[in-house]
Amino acid sequence: MSETAVFESEVVPENVPGERSKAASALEVLALYAICLFGALALAALLVEFGSDKGSWTSVYTVILDGAIRRPGRWGLTLGITAPILLVGLGTTVSGRAGLVNIGQEGQLVVGAGFACYVGVRIGGPGPIAIVVALACGIIGGAIWAGIAGALRFWRNVPEVLTTLLMGIVASNLVGWGLRNRFLLLAPPEGRANRNQVSLPLAKSHRIPRVELFGNEFPISIVLAVGLAIVVWLVLGRTVVGFRLRMLGRNARTARRAGVNQKRYGIGAMLVSGGFAGLAGAVMLAGGDFGDYQLVADFGAGIGFAGLLAALVARQRALVLIFVAFLFAGLRSGSGFLRATGVSARIADVVQGTLVLSMLLPPAILYLRARRRAIAATSART
Repeated sequence: MSETAVFESEVVPENVPGERSKAASALEVLALYAICLFGALALAALLVEFGSDKGSWTSVYTVILDGAIRRPGRWGLTLGITAPILLVGLGTTVSGRAGLVNIGQEGQLVVGAGFACYVGVRIGGPGPIAIVVALACGIIGGAIWAGIAGALRFWRNVPEVLTTLLMGIVASNLVGWGLRNRFLLLAPPEGRANRNQVSLPLAKSHRIPRVELFGNEFPISIVLAVGLAIVVWLVLGRTVVGFRLRMLGRNARTARRAGVNQKRYGIGAMLVSGGFAGLAGAVMLAGGDFGDYQLVADFGAGIGFAGLLAALVARQRALVLIFVAFLFAGLRSGSGFLRATGVSARIADVVQGTLVLSMLLPPAILYLRARRRAIAATSART
């Protein structure tokens, strides 16, 4: 019997046919997202009105939109933030399709940035080659960090949700230690304050080129990220490898009976997931929108968690993830723009978190509805 026949005959579908189309129709999904987003904006307006002495609740909507796309130069910044969020989300999609829960993207991103920085400030040769080598080192760093969790999962049966989370904390401290030592990442004392723990900036020839369009400037890494999203979509949906990963994620027992090597594909998915996160860190370093082309403390800036959440909102659909990542980047840049109106940094951070949370509610609601209907349908048949 072929892999497809075994998979279709034994895997329990995610949702009951017919019920899914009712629960997740396009109009219903859009309305649900609109209601949640409107509620978050209303809550943000209340926070600004009663939690800040300078801000006005009437300006919340226009300020967020201005900060995301309408003000000069803002949508270029949003695109620059979109690229690493999209890359992290793509890696999360790959591991999620294999049934693995990788939540250590922030640590894998930071390790990738550390690898890219160490090589990028030391390598010589032509600029394009140096950029490619630095990005490749970022991929390797992130893949190694995620691969450790994958090895523990399939060789020692340690849950990856635990190891990836804990290794993220280790990664942050490890890179911080590197920024305290000259032989690793710390820049020479000349030209920097003694207490500033920063790396040397990348040479101009080692930076990702930036495009200026209609008064906006953004790195070409967004083109790379979108191209990789298309590749991931094709691999997961149109190849045997993608089919086996989906089979492994839906029913590991059936996948093993069909001849899928669980260790090989599982560890491979973790390596790819970490590699995407490491690439995101390298892109952040060489793109210029984070840290001014040098590694600094707290370099991740929450991008790893934003990519994880974006993948959850997109429900592990690579093409949908492109738009979700742009939305998350817009919420990030727009809510941060609130500070320019006099709103305190803490209120602005709460507003940003509220808006992100509003994007996570619809998938959870749809999942609970589909699950409840599936249970009801099963009970009716029995």
